[in-house]
Amino acid sequence: MTNHKTEHRYMPFGIKLMLTYSLFIIIPVLLVGYAANVIFTNSIQERTREINHGTLEQMKDNITYKMEDMSRISDMLYFDSNLASYLRHYEEGWVSYEATTKQLLPKIQTTIEAANNKMRLAVYLHNDTLPEIYHDYKNTDPLNAEGPLFDLYHITRILDKSWYLNYPKEHYGQTLQWKQVEGDSKFGHISLLRRLVNMADPIRLEEIGFVRISLRLTDLLESVDSEKIGKGTKIFAIDENRKIMFSSGDSDYRLGETLSEEKIADYWVIDEEIPQLKWHLLALVPSDIMEKATNDVRLWTVLICLACYVVFSLAGLFISRFYSRKVSKIVRVLDAFQEGDFQKKIMFKGKDEFTRISVALNEMGQNIDELIQEVYMTNIKKKEAELESLQAQINPHFLYNTLSSISRLAKFGEVDKLQRMVLDLAKFYRLSLNEGRTVIPIKNELEQVGAYINIQKTKFGDGMQALFDIDPDILRFTTVKLILQPFIENALEHAWYGERINIRIVGKLADGLITFQVIDDGIGIHPDILRQLSDPVESLNVGYGIRNVDGRIRLHFGAEYGVRIVSKRGIGTSVCITIPAKTKDNDTERPI
Repeated sequence: MTNHKTEHRYMPFGIKLMLTYSLFIIIPVLLVGYAANVIFTNSIQERTREINHGTLEQMKDNITYKMEDMSRISDMLYFDSNLASYLRHYEEGWVSYEATTKQLLPKIQTTIEAANNKMRLAVYLHNDTLPEIYHDYKNTDPLNAEGPLFDLYHITRILDKSWYLNYPKEHYGQTLQWKQVEGDSKFGHISLLRRLVNMADPIRLEEIGFVRISLRLTDLLESVDSEKIGKGTKIFAIDENRKIMFSSGDSDYRLGETLSEEKIADYWVIDEEIPQLKWHLLALVPSDIMEKATNDVRLWTVLICLACYVVFSLAGLFISRFYSRKVSKIVRVLDAFQEGDFQKKIMFKGKDEFTRISVALNEMGQNIDELIQEVYMTNIKKKEAELESLQAQINPHFLYNTLSSISRLAKFGEVDKLQRMVLDLAKFYRLSLNEGRTVIPIKNELEQVGAYINIQKTKFGDGMQALFDIDPDILRFTTVKLILQPFIENALEHAWYGERINIRIVGKLADGLITFQVIDDGIGIHPDILRQLSDPVESLNVGYGIRNVDGRIRLHFGAEYGVRIVSKRGIGTSVCITIPAKTKDNDTERPI
């Protein structure tokens, strides 16, 4: 009965799945419907906007082409070195007349004939020896005047004009300006303003004349037609102050009136900049032209959502029944595993995820006992390895040599040295064994090293010197035992270089890490041996003591800690041992 109740304490997966479909299917359907409505509506709007924007951009390109054509016309005067040469001949009489009739006037006439639109060319000359030739327009449109479409003036006529005084600094071949000056605004014209410079001196660019090319705004903007975008559309050309300079389409706005944001709030606005004029083309498209298309999209969205709801409901019923049966079988197998029955099997047909789950569960049930045994045996072997490692630290060779030294001292009657060595040996092994504990206070580790060094000093006398440089702050922390003595022993056995050897033991605390260094001034480690010590495979054949210390540190504290060795032949060796700063409170150890 208990198992039966435990099995039905939760709501079955099939019921949960069906409730999910029944309760929440309307939410994704509504979201999809809403998203579809927005996407389709936006798509139609974006498509319309792209088409209209492309049309407006084409209008802008046509305007730009005509402006570039006018710039090309002005280039015919600007870059004509012969013309510049004649304009700099300050000789009156026949020379002046010949320059005017044979060079200047034909050049001006050729320039005007090269234009694709009707224009009027005014040239202002610094050379006052050349005659003025101009028309008296009597306050009428200059472009409607009879006769040649050009005027020649002396520069003195415009020296006090603001548009001339404020003309930008000359950059060779680049400086020109489109602007409404003089009567341009009154007659609906716009002018291209440009200097004529001394081509013989391109550095100074001395002004020798000034050109003004005037043409009608209607000619420049003839491609701007609101009918090309759609019925009810209005197109305005506005300047940098949003003043209306030109309009196309039915509009209540007058030229010169400022087009405010409030006046365009009920329209779709398409904006194209005309960089040369610093003007903008604004197309105002009525927003109600999209209402019909939007209503059609909304109706179709509702119908599609209803159809989706019906289809999803039927699919939900089928899916919930299909998967709930498979999930129920998986749950029964997991319940069996929880009770310790790993022989329970489950089989699914097909090549889907449930088949893979069934295979994995069957393999898990088959192998889990073996894994438990393997983990258990691994822990036992780990403890045995730690015991063997601990026993290996008690070096029989060191004990034999020390006993031989004791025997020799006894033979020669050196009782004081004999007593010191025996006491140090007893202290060394008492601290080494340490009641079977692997983790000991750093203070005890240093005492053990001190006892070992005292034994060796008794043996070697003045031939060895040992210096301790220990930060007192590290004494309150713990360490894995026997991590310093093996390196001091290596130095005494292998690093002798002459009759003396000096060893320095350093202990520092920084950033939560304790770093020990054992430094000697011996012969150093051969590069081949040093390379083998750093190689995971070759180190198995050399450096047992080093691997022992490094392995025990990594086993206890983690892979980021351990031993690092730096050595130079003929200079010495430095062993760096890194452990974390831990106390007994956060690193307890029971006796093995």
